[in-house]
Amino acid sequence: MTQSVRIGILGTARIAKTVIPQIAASPHANVAAVASRSLDKARQFAAEFGIEVAHGSYDALLADANVDAIYIPLPPSMHCEWMMKAAAAGKHVLCEKPLAINATQAQQMIDAAVRHQIVLLDAVMWYHTARAEVMRKTVLSGQLGEVRQVTSAFTFPGNALAADNLRFSASLGGGSLLDIGWYCVGMSLWMLQQMPERVFATAQWRDEIDLRMNGILWFPQDQMASFESGFDAVRRRWMEVAGTDAALVCDDFTRPWNADKPRFWIHNADGTSDQNIVTHPPIERCLVDAFCRLIRSGNVNHDWLTLSLQTQQVCDALLKSARSGVVEPLP
Repeated sequence: MTQSVRIGILGTARIAKTVIPQIAASPHANVAAVASRSLDKARQFAAEFGIEVAHGSYDALLADANVDAIYIPLPPSMHCEWMMKAAAAGKHVLCEKPLAINATQAQQMIDAAVRHQIVLLDAVMWYHTARAEVMRKTVLSGQLGEVRQVTSAFTFPGNALAADNLRFSASLGGGSLLDIGWYCVGMSLWMLQQMPERVFATAQWRDEIDLRMNGILWFPQDQMASFESGFDAVRRRWMEVAGTDAALVCDDFTRPWNADKPRFWIHNADGTSDQNIVTHPPIERCLVDAFCRLIRSGNVNHDWLTLSLQTQQVCDALLKSARSGVVEPLP
């Protein structure tokens, strides 16, 4: 493999437009090609972002010998198919979240990555920032005392989205849980370093997708997590980890409101607060660099895959609970 990881973009989705500039800015990667099911569209996209090679089919990109890895910004319903094709072609895969539409597909994708000895990473960007790592170390250090509760919310007003947006399509893998609740669930598992024993959720539905969801997760050792995700409230992306001695609070954990000052607070038992600022590159760059490090390490069965699968398993149980109205156990 060349020194710089040559990444091909499988599709021209809007999210790709925020990731591509950070691939180009990374010292570890470059954008080698883009593919669309329309060659004209691929060429227009390539011209817009200064990409040298445009392919008129996804298969053509996978066959490109000058591409080491694939970034998949397609709808969730297409992740499993194209990740497995990329793996079979020997390409590493950076896949947008949610990794798949259910845990069965996620396991198939992980198995394919290990079988073909390629790196698979889901594109949850905030995990790979310096601020996230400091927050996690703070929680695990015991500074908060015994951790009791993790609470989070991720919402935004979806009325600005087009009616045919994939978030509103059950067949494409839409819904608030898989789109933004995924961050809340994954964060809770990452901070508590374990799986819940059971979950409960309630949702407001629109055409088979959860427009809003509220969930509760019960963990061993008397720990709990709760979250809210939704397309019908003001933009919020906050989290709190509460212990017996203090609480860690971050009001923008998935993306800093102010990119120059990524921050979080420790709320002490006496009512005082300590603000912490941990600077880092743009979150997209942090993700790309983490992906490249994994590729260079050769570690195809890494811990992020475990977290991705566990997040998918918990989301499956939450959706089942929201439909049935009963508490769902985890295996």
